Amino acid sequence: MKQSIYIVTLFVSTLLLTPSAFAASSEVTWTDYKSYRDIDEGNNGRKQFRERTFNNFEKHFAKLAATLPADQILKIDVTDVDLAGDTNAAGIHRTRIIKNIYSPRMNFSYQLLAADGTVIQSDDVVVKDLSFMSSNSLKYRNKPLGYEKKMLDDWFAKTFKEMIISK
Repeated sequence: MKQSIYIVTLFVSTLLLTPSAFAASSEVTWTDYKSYRDIDEGNNGRKQFRERTFNNFEKHFAKLAATLPADQILKIDVTDVDLAGDTNAAGIHRTRIIKNIYSPRMNFSYQLLAADGTVIQSDDVVVKDLSFMSSNSLKYRNKPLGYEKKMLDDWFAKTFKEMIISK
């Protein structure tokens, strides 16, 4: 009986893990990050915040890429980041203040590569969301980089609408 439960558990686990094993992957490069417009949390450690922010974006790009066909690679080269809000507007305590006039923006180039390395699609883009506070989307409410993630979701859905595989 224990052996059959073990086999069923192993089989179900394999089925659950298999779809992600056949999804596209992503690679993110952060070019000249010291010159980015706004990658500052405020009073906390700048390096830790930057690393946490980059890691968060890399995971998000990987999640988006996982909806593309198997064996493709989405390469992203980020050249500028301007997070929603501003730390300079807060005065001496340098806390990030979110207002309509401080919209999120990201500049990057991307390449979508086939398994054999040929370029399927590529472009240099400037993604921004001037109406980021007007959105009624609650998907990333109270999540780190929620405004930026929604902005990237919108760009991704528009750019790769013909290639996205529904799960």
